[in-house]
Amino acid sequence: MSRAYNFSAGPAALPESVLRKAQTELLEWGGARASVMEISHRGKDFIALAQESERDLRTLLQIPQSYKVLFLQGGATQHFAQIPMNFARHDQAADYVVTGYWGEKAAKEAKSLAQIRIAATGAEGKFTAIPPRAEWQLDPQAAYVHYTPNETIHGVEFQNIPDVGEVPLIADMSSDILSRAIDVSKFGCVYAGAQKNIGASGLVVMIVREGLLARCPKDIPKIFNYAEHAAAESMLNTPNTFGWYLASLVFKWLLAEGGMAAIGARNRAKAELLYGYIDGSGFYKNPVEKSARSWMNVPFTLPRAELDATFLKEAEATGLLALKGHRAVGGMRASLYNAMPLEGVQALVDFMRDFARRNN
Repeated sequence: MSRAYNFSAGPAALPESVLRKAQTELLEWGGARASVMEISHRGKDFIALAQESERDLRTLLQIPQSYKVLFLQGGATQHFAQIPMNFARHDQAADYVVTGYWGEKAAKEAKSLAQIRIAATGAEGKFTAIPPRAEWQLDPQAAYVHYTPNETIHGVEFQNIPDVGEVPLIADMSSDILSRAIDVSKFGCVYAGAQKNIGASGLVVMIVREGLLARCPKDIPKIFNYAEHAAAESMLNTPNTFGWYLASLVFKWLLAEGGMAAIGARNRAKAELLYGYIDGSGFYKNPVEKSARSWMNVPFTLPRAELDATFLKEAEATGLLALKGHRAVGGMRASLYNAMPLEGVQALVDFMRDFARRNN
């Protein structure tokens, strides 16, 4: 077997040591004499895993005790609807800051459930920059402010947490959670699909302030109610047990790698290596304003679109996978999530340099 460097935007690469650990435990996990997928989620063994995984995540992100950690089913798109369902009344405004495809989709999904206001958008500049904070039109009476810290498709990322005053700040961190340290106390709620930096698809991790959970209305079905999930410790219904198990292994891996300080430094180095080459190449271009460039997702274009297919074919033959850009923007995209080692980025840069030399 020869594993390639996987630059997929999601589902994304997992750490090889995590996959090997899961492989060895697939038939028999711990002392259960069965797979983790085959045991009761309410049994003592899985409850112990669930509790330990939460403790590890709290350690990694320094989550205050006043926040609940939920392990939910679905993907972030499902929660685009559940967020307003839980945290805003039908007649109440909620502010959305739109900096790319996913922020735009979150606002559209929420429209039938609350009075959605677009407080700022980068659409006019084709989502290549973040609207200056001074230009945001925020409502101090809004139910919440929603934003997407990292836009997977457009490669735009906030480098700081925006100050929105007393209004709860809600973040879809699907593509940059656990990529560096964050101050959780500045958020009302953080949620993330697991398939980029946490584990397998089908699991959503949510970190939510207890005070915000008090807003969850009693007249929505329990299965959609975050307060009900919190009260049941994410066991309101049968959870994605294998996804939760994989997440627990990833948390252990992150801790062993040095936690958020070490991972953040590594991710910065990977991004700087790739952007540095692109900017100096005279062949490739990244469209994003430098102050808003993502560490996680790096889109780039070649000088002639007719080279794209050849680039992808040769890259795959070299062992560099999933570099095709999203259909919404075209070109190429390299996703540099936590599991991508610096050696993989160097291999990409070496290939890009050779391809440019041969096709200039």
